[in-house]
Amino acid sequence: MKIVPVILCGGSGTRLWPLSRESYPKQFIPLVDERTLLQSTLTRLKGIADLQPPIIICGEEHRFIVAEQLRQIEVTPSAIVLEPMGRNTAPAIAVAAHKLLQHEDVLMLVLPSDHLIKDLPGFQRAVSQAATVAASEHLVTFGVVPTHAETGYGYIKATSKDIAQGVFTVKEFIEKPNLTTAKKFLRAGGYYWNSGMFMFRASHYLQELGKHHKKIVSQTSMALEQATEDLDFLRLDQRAFLDCPSDSIDYAVMEQTDAAALVPMSVGWSDLGSWAALYEVAEKDNHGNAVHGDVMLHDTHQSFIHASDRLVATIGLKNIVVVEAKDAVLVAEREQVQDVKKIVEKLNQAKRDEVKGHPRVPRPWGDYESIDEGVRYQVKRITVKPGASLSLQMHHHRAEHWIVVKGTAKVTREDEVFLLTENQSTYIPLGTKHRLENPGNVPLELIEVQSGSYLGEDDIVRYEDYYGRDKS
Repeated sequence: MKIVPVILCGGSGTRLWPLSRESYPKQFIPLVDERTLLQSTLTRLKGIADLQPPIIICGEEHRFIVAEQLRQIEVTPSAIVLEPMGRNTAPAIAVAAHKLLQHEDVLMLVLPSDHLIKDLPGFQRAVSQAATVAASEHLVTFGVVPTHAETGYGYIKATSKDIAQGVFTVKEFIEKPNLTTAKKFLRAGGYYWNSGMFMFRASHYLQELGKHHKKIVSQTSMALEQATEDLDFLRLDQRAFLDCPSDSIDYAVMEQTDAAALVPMSVGWSDLGSWAALYEVAEKDNHGNAVHGDVMLHDTHQSFIHASDRLVATIGLKNIVVVEAKDAVLVAEREQVQDVKKIVEKLNQAKRDEVKGHPRVPRPWGDYESIDEGVRYQVKRITVKPGASLSLQMHHHRAEHWIVVKGTAKVTREDEVFLLTENQSTYIPLGTKHRLENPGNVPLELIEVQSGSYLGEDDIVRYEDYYGRDKS
């Protein structure tokens, strides 16, 4: 039976602040190796029998990041579905099920986009094992064999009854326990970490969901029926989707159904839900330190040090996490990194940009990064992908200087059209209609110096845009 991966790409990953932000969450960041977590989620599927192109479910804000990261690894999805607002996992999966049933009933392999799995052959064997059971009227969840008493995960209690060889029926789902209870589970056996990964037939999922949450089924169906295509994206109808109840697949389906099955797996899994979790899976030096970037250590032990933009030097630390981003630095004891969420709450209350914005801002044509700013000026580093173009636009409150650092720029300035190469520059006066394009085969890199009374990103009047963005 055909298998369609459904990749859940929402979530803000705030427990990995300051690297993970609302506008650029952890699934889009290369935290473990050169690939982002989303890219690793997709590449580990290669080799699974009867695998079909994936469906990606994400928020509108992240659509161009998703499309670009899929292009980089040469994955063509069957759909990138845009949620107007997060409604948790049950509705997101229902949308994918409705979408698939427009053509045929298939097996859905539902995966979060931000997890780590080290044993790829073991994972693929578990998927093959689950496919056999899911094809025969079972809703399968993947239970991770626990390696220690963990309080950060939910648990699944399995029965000793085999549905098939090595596949068990589910007795109950259990919320995150305290340490005493987690130790009890570990001693008793038969308890597994809830991985948040599932497999079932599209029709069977909607059938079971409809027994208890008919409105989720009806509203997601309506949101899909009234969806509109936008470039390579499928934009769900906002009104219908916002009227859909918010619920997780665990609460809405898996804890309600009599058809739940569990496939155990021991594959080096982690949800990378905190800096402590990332420390556990990272390679370490002789003193138990995990480091990334430009780091210099002295008398430092069992610590996690991540440098993004600058040299980070440590002296006399033990069991400490240090994470340096361009605009923020986190320092915490390893055992207290779960409390990062409290810092994020305070940042939100103070309406600080560091909780949502990211120093590197992705755009459909490339990205930009602010490298300096002050009263009435801002300096940005801009990268434009080969063949890409910014919108034809104008600013009411700022003028711009462009200096080409690498590549070739095609500049439209009112009625003029001309090329700039490395070390050449031009000036765009306030109120002037203009466009920047990259006609070359290599990325275009330039420095933009803005000056004016207001430098906000909303000071843009768009006349033409290849990416379907609003004109103002």
